[in-house]
Amino acid sequence: MANVIKDISKAHTLQSSNDSLLTRLVSRLEAATSRLEDIASSAASFEPPPSTTTNGSISAPSTAKAPGTTPQNITPTPSKTSSLPQPIEDFNSLINSDVKAFLNLSQELGGPVAEQASSVSRAFAAQRRVLLISTQAKKPEVTSSLYMEILKELQQDMQRVTEAREANRDPKLKDHISMVADGIGALSWVAIDPKPADFVSEVLGGAQFYGNRVLKEYKDKDQTQISWVQSYYKIWKSLIGFIKNHYVAGLTWNKDGIEPSQALKNSKSEPTVNGTSGPTPSSTGAPPPPPPPPPLPTFDNPPPSQPAASKSATPDMGAVFDQLNRGEDVTRGLRRVDKSEMTHKNPSLRANAPVPVRSDSSSSTGRKSPNPPKKPKPEAMRQKKPPKKELDGNKWLVENFENEQQPIEIEAQIQHSILITKCKNTTLRITGKFNAVSIDNSPGLSLIVDSVVSSVDVIRCGKFALQVLGSLPTVMLDQVDGATVYLSPESLNTEVLTSKCTAVNINVPPQAEEDDYRECPLPEQIRSYVKNGKMVSEIVEHAG
Repeated sequence: MANVIKDISKAHTLQSSNDSLLTRLVSRLEAATSRLEDIASSAASFEPPPSTTTNGSISAPSTAKAPGTTPQNITPTPSKTSSLPQPIEDFNSLINSDVKAFLNLSQELGGPVAEQASSVSRAFAAQRRVLLISTQAKKPEVTSSLYMEILKELQQDMQRVTEAREANRDPKLKDHISMVADGIGALSWVAIDPKPADFVSEVLGGAQFYGNRVLKEYKDKDQTQISWVQSYYKIWKSLIGFIKNHYVAGLTWNKDGIEPSQALKNSKSEPTVNGTSGPTPSSTGAPPPPPPPPPLPTFDNPPPSQPAASKSATPDMGAVFDQLNRGEDVTRGLRRVDKSEMTHKNPSLRANAPVPVRSDSSSSTGRKSPNPPKKPKPEAMRQKKPPKKELDGNKWLVENFENEQQPIEIEAQIQHSILITKCKNTTLRITGKFNAVSIDNSPGLSLIVDSVVSSVDVIRCGKFALQVLGSLPTVMLDQVDGATVYLSPESLNTEVLTSKCTAVNINVPPQAEEDDYRECPLPEQIRSYVKNGKMVSEIVEHAG
């Protein structure tokens, strides 16, 4: 009986273990089926671009290998796109939004603008490759050839953008081409430390010089032109924000990454339309990039219109030398001009048959000679304007008085400033305390003032005379030939500043009433020399 019970328990245990194995087997089959379904759906959505293996070889679509591969070795293609570093993801967004918008508007304008915009798009793609290499590799030596090789493609694309300025001379598109050419230099921020965002801002300011011209010219005329300029501005403003978010102190490299040469080799071997080296239309939602521009004309294959133009522009020098080799026979067909036909001996012929003047005299020299500067008209030939004395706000304007017999009087207040211009041989009396007086181009002017708060400024006035009855802090004389200043006892602390002046005399009041004014000439000769390594200037004194 005991043996029977033991056999039954063994059978029960065996059945339980079989059920457990069957359950585990069913769960594994369900998991494998679910994984295969996921692989099939992902392979269907990514069917056009074949997947790329880690060694750079192109493998067959994943649906062909799904039945014979294990789940551990299967990696969906979108995982590469999701594994991109965040800076590359953000740069992809910049290209697919701002750069693409600028490119589309450039295609609407067409012509050289569209061709130059295509070069701009390629330059941004080249910079994306540089940024991708920096996330994978260590930083190479800046002076090494490898570093220049990494930046070579970017530099070539930037150069194509700038060369468009020289290749297109259309005056209507001059500002358009110049704006783009000046702005593309901002892509050099990858080599700028430590504040590349500031560098981009400065370059953008230079591009705005030409862009604002386009905005002014087409304001309220062509909205496409306005949107085109603003889309170009937006590219660089977005780039500044991108740099501030990821590279505020300059381009960073992966110190634990691979060698730069290997990263450069990988970037060249990788396809351009996948998750590793370019934004994918399926992952970002943007359409594929536009086709490249048409090839530039070469000397071997010129446009049809160039041969005719070149023949008309450059003469056949062989025919010229053939004519010269004829010797005296060259002049055999010429005849001597009779004296009656010479225009320099017959003035009447000049009026009837004038010699035509070339419209462009610079064709023989290649450039125009500058016109001689125009001399200003003499003072006697200038039209005289009527004299004027008026108060404009807080400023007195006194102009164009000449040889006045009676003094011109002005009652000034402390907030008034007085401007005197082109008053010749005139006496001016200013009563009251006022702010300042400025005198310009007024020879022979005599000025009498009570008190001045600031200064008396005199420019280009010969034979000038000034008498101060009250206080005066400063007298400034510039290009004055002959000046006499009478100070009062209250203005003995007056400072006199001179520049390019001659024959300036300061009359100091006497200490006693019965004495006369003491005349003090200001120095005109200065002696300068080097002493102990320093320049020393002294007034020249004449004794005897």
